[in-house]
Amino acid sequence: MGAATDAPTTSASSTTALSPSIIKKILLSYTYVAIWIFLSFTVIVYNKYILDQKLYNWPYPISLTLIHMGFCSSIAALLVRVFHVVDLPTSMSPRLYLSSVVPIGALYSLSLWLSNSAYIYLSVSFIQMLKALMPVAVYSIGVLFRKDSFKSSTMGNMLAISLGVAIAAYGEAKFDSWGVLLQLGAVAFEAMRLVLIQILLTSKGISLNPITSLYYVAPCCFVFLLIPWITVELPILKENSTFHFDYFIFGTNSFCAFALNLAVFLLVGKTSALTMNVAGVVKDWLLIAFSWSVIKDTVTPVNLFGYGLAFWGVAYYNHSKLKALREKEAAERKDEEGDDEESGRLLDQREGDVITKGNESEG
Repeated sequence: MGAATDAPTTSASSTTALSPSIIKKILLSYTYVAIWIFLSFTVIVYNKYILDQKLYNWPYPISLTLIHMGFCSSIAALLVRVFHVVDLPTSMSPRLYLSSVVPIGALYSLSLWLSNSAYIYLSVSFIQMLKALMPVAVYSIGVLFRKDSFKSSTMGNMLAISLGVAIAAYGEAKFDSWGVLLQLGAVAFEAMRLVLIQILLTSKGISLNPITSLYYVAPCCFVFLLIPWITVELPILKENSTFHFDYFIFGTNSFCAFALNLAVFLLVGKTSALTMNVAGVVKDWLLIAFSWSVIKDTVTPVNLFGYGLAFWGVAYYNHSKLKALREKEAAERKDEEGDDEESGRLLDQREGDVITKGNESEG
């Protein structure tokens, strides 16, 4: 009897214990998340350090973005053309490039320009709070372009996020209306870019990883940014004769920006986009804590209450998307199983017909 009772216990413990391969996958997933959080955190703080007039004091956001795009274009071209790290999509024709990639590059350049400009006027913590409006912008533009269906429950969720951000803005100690407009513009252009990627590329079966994305989009952004740079910042830089280009500062900053794009590919490719959204929430809270404790930005209780409300709204939105995705996958599996059963019945029927005909011929 004792041996009989011990057997189930042993089998249960062996099934519940994690295999080394599963443990390895879990550790790798956490490693990818940590790398992405570190690089995203570094790029944001580094950009703030360069652009802030109280720190490095180089308030030229177009120039900084232009340096990033030039660096990313060069490295991406080397990886694609010289080292052949990735293959280019065969369906990318010049006509498709002009009609699809160029509009996406224009929106991306505007988004980067405005978001980097906001660091001159706003604190790091408040910018992260304003970025919580991204799901609201993406959903609203998706409904406008008929890529998402309008749902009153989802719109209520979007209103809750917007209310939280509005409360956080009301409690901001160093509120700057121009900085807020810049950041909201960056969010709007980035949301339009994400929706256009679905309309112009994904719907046509074209998928780009960050290296091929930078290979196509970064030169486009560079060209678009040249126009405002020549008219706005180049005359100021010519007058500022005391400035000397610091290759270490701008080189390491550009390298971090390029590495961040690779980390996005690594994180989404090895885990999921939802994992990146959750990691992004962790990163935002870390940036708020860093901004308050190290940079000494003022974070008020009203700030935290408003962002907390927006945070729960974003978390619920991500949960709803995950639930809908699982239901869709379950429905697709059910349809596949139904098709398999139908084909099985047809096969059995055909075999039965063959046997019947064979018996008739023998008779």
